[in-house]
Amino acid sequence: MAYLHIKNVVVKGVSACVPATVQENTGLTGIPAADMEKLIKTTGVERRHIVSEGVCTSDLCFKAAEKLIDELGWDKNDIGGLVFVSQTPDYILPATSCILQNRLGLPTDCFTLDISLGCSGFIYGLSTLAGYMQSGMIKKAILLTGDTSSITSSKNDKSTYPLFGDAGTATALEFIDSEEGLKFHLGSDGSGYQAIIINDGGYRNLFTEASVVENTVSEGIARTNLHLVLDGMDVFSFGISKAPESVNALLGKFEIDKENIDHFYFHQANLMMNERIRKKLQLPEEKVPLSLRDFGNTSSATIPLTMVTQSAESLRNGKNENIGCGFGVGLSWGSVHFSTENLVVPDLVYHD
Repeated sequence: MAYLHIKNVVVKGVSACVPATVQENTGLTGIPAADMEKLIKTTGVERRHIVSEGVCTSDLCFKAAEKLIDELGWDKNDIGGLVFVSQTPDYILPATSCILQNRLGLPTDCFTLDISLGCSGFIYGLSTLAGYMQSGMIKKAILLTGDTSSITSSKNDKSTYPLFGDAGTATALEFIDSEEGLKFHLGSDGSGYQAIIINDGGYRNLFTEASVVENTVSEGIARTNLHLVLDGMDVFSFGISKAPESVNALLGKFEIDKENIDHFYFHQANLMMNERIRKKLQLPEEKVPLSLRDFGNTSSATIPLTMVTQSAESLRNGKNENIGCGFGVGLSWGSVHFSTENLVVPDLVYHD
C-alpha cells in the first residue's frame, strides 16, 4: 500500500471554471422520458455544463488559475511548479502544462508536468506536486485538473453522455516550514483497465477509418471507437468497495479521528454510488457535499468543484479538516487528508 505524508505543504486556495452553456438532461433527445427520469433519479445528474466547439480543458483551467492567482495576490514570478491533470489535453504532444506555463505568464524556470488520469486525478496530482515542494525548493505551485468529457462521450450513448460535464479547476499549494502537510493513501489495479476506456486513437490501436464508424451496442447505446466506454456494473462494484477501503486505510494509518473531519469530498461518480460509499463509512449527509445535480461527473475536477460550489463559505472562514477521495479510470484510487485555514475560494468562474 502506498502511504505518503508530505510535510511543509499547505493548500492555500481553490477555484473552478465551467462552461456557461448548460444542457438539461430532460432536454436530451433519443432517450424516452421514463428512462431519463429513472436515470436522473439513479445518477442524481439533472444538468451539465458543456463546452462549445474549440474550447479545451486547458481553457477552463486557465481561467480558474488566473482568478485564483489574482485573489491570492501572488506574484506569478514566485510560482515554481505547475501540474496539469487531464485526459483531454490540447494535443498528443507537446504537454499541455508547458503551454499553460506560457499562457499564464509563469517564469520559464517553472517545473511543469502532465498527468493522464481521470476520477482519481486530483488526489494523484496533489500528491505529485506536494512531493516536489516538500523540500522547500519550490515555494508556490499550481495544480490544474479537469476534463471536457462531453467531447469524448457519444451523444447516442445513454450510459455516458447524460453523466459527464466539463470543468477545469486550480488549486494553490505553498511551502510553509513546520506545517503538518498532507497525508495520502494511493492505489491502482490495472487488471480493470477496460472498465473505462477509449479504444482507438492511441498507439495500441491507431486511428483508422473504422475508428469513426458508429456501432450500436444495445438499445440507446451507440458509439465509435473514439468514444468513451463505461462498464457501469464493474465501475459501481469497484467504487463502492475501494473508496471506503481507501478512506479507512488513510484514517487508520495516520490515526485520524473521523469525528474531527469537517468535510468529506468524494469524486462525484453518481448519486447511487456516492450514497453507498457514504453509508458504508457511516458519514452524516451534511459532511458529504454533492455537486452532481448541476454539474454531473466532471472527472478529476469533481473534488475541487464541489469545494467551490458547495462549501465555499465554510472553507473561507476559519479552520477546516478535510478528506478527499477519488476513484475511477485505471483503475486507480486515492485519498488525502489536508487542513485549511481561511482558504481563498473565488466564486465559480464561467467560460463563455
